[in-house]
Amino acid sequence: MDNKGHTILLVDDEPDILEFLSYTIRKEGYRVFTAANGEEGVKLAQQLSPSLILMDVMMPQMDGIEACQIIRKDLQITQPIIAFLTARAEDYAQIAGFEAGADDYIAKPIRPRLLVSKIESLLRRVRTERISEPTNPSDLVIDREKFVVKIKGQELTLPKKEFELLELLASRPGKVFNREQILAIVWGNETIVGERTIDVHIRKLREKLGESYIRTIKGVGYTFNQK
Repeated sequence: MDNKGHTILLVDDEPDILEFLSYTIRKEGYRVFTAANGEEGVKLAQQLSPSLILMDVMMPQMDGIEACQIIRKDLQITQPIIAFLTARAEDYAQIAGFEAGADDYIAKPIRPRLLVSKIESLLRRVRTERISEPTNPSDLVIDREKFVVKIKGQELTLPKKEFELLELLASRPGKVFNREQILAIVWGNETIVGERTIDVHIRKLREKLGESYIRTIKGVGYTFNQK
């Protein structure tokens, strides 16, 4: 398999895990770089602009949450997919990761074949049910080329999954997307995420855009309000 177009950055303070992950991923043809803590990870992200970052949460010097927040705010970095790779499975840790801008959460230990499958899923762009024209519901402009959103003339840079979720909902104003559709289109059918993942991302979007754009249809899903 030729995956040389993708660079993957691994950030973990355990040398054995870095060695295992590097070996497993390099065998699939990916370019792999490693960092031993969040501070090193941020510097390499700035230098490499990787396609994907797999990052531990608990690390010395700078933890994964802080590193993720810095990367998401750095406009000089071509925004990568970020997945936390950690043994912590508590809901609050997952929520903290998503709120920091992470796209997914992978629990340790992970089998090599499952790891490769997860990476392929994370790198796959799911674009079904999207319209090709620029999305422009009145005072909200979604620019796919620049990966930015403008609301009433103010430009916002959103984390990747928040952007894709907003893009999906705004592509069909008035259409109700249920949770299964949202997970399949935005996260991909093979990506395993918690039940609260969508809720966290919707809440973050409402904090940035206001409450009026996205409406909850109780027991069904979400819809975008045409302004």
